[in-house]
Amino acid sequence: MRVVSINIGSNLGDRKDNLRRAVAAVERLSGKPPRISDIYESESWGYRSDNPFYNIAAEFESDLSGEELLMAFQQIEREIGSASHRDESGGYADRLLDIDIIYLGEEIVETDKLQVPHPHMAEREFVLVPLAELSPRWRHPRLGQTVEEMLLSLRCRLYENETKLNNEQFTL
Repeated sequence: MRVVSINIGSNLGDRKDNLRRAVAAVERLSGKPPRISDIYESESWGYRSDNPFYNIAAEFESDLSGEELLMAFQQIEREIGSASHRDESGGYADRLLDIDIIYLGEEIVETDKLQVPHPHMAEREFVLVPLAELSPRWRHPRLGQTVEEMLLSLRCRLYENETKLNNEQFTL
């Protein structure tokens, strides 16, 4: 058994209820209640939307393979009514529910269907903030950074990218 960490997000319908239903389905899958973070609201990532996301981190123990977990989470998404996460052009789209596998203990998985740890986790504040609540010291097996370190690094990069006016001094 190893710890499975997932991020659950919703930006359509009753977002809190969508998260509750997903957590209940994860509990049925794992056989006991998962550890869950507080709910965080965030803007969409990778596309424009007027619908902000609610996101939580959830963790539980499992000995199911990454592929088995992926299939189970996709089934949960379908049962709750989530359509494809992609629009006609292949870009991201709004959704009732999105469940991403963030990590599977220390495992590294590289298949056509699944990459674990999640390849974009270190770029996504909406993943790292709730995850830091549950497992701040989990260390990424490839990057060598803890969740806290990834979050600090991301926030520093975001701060550096703030719009500046050519470093001009403001004078009266």
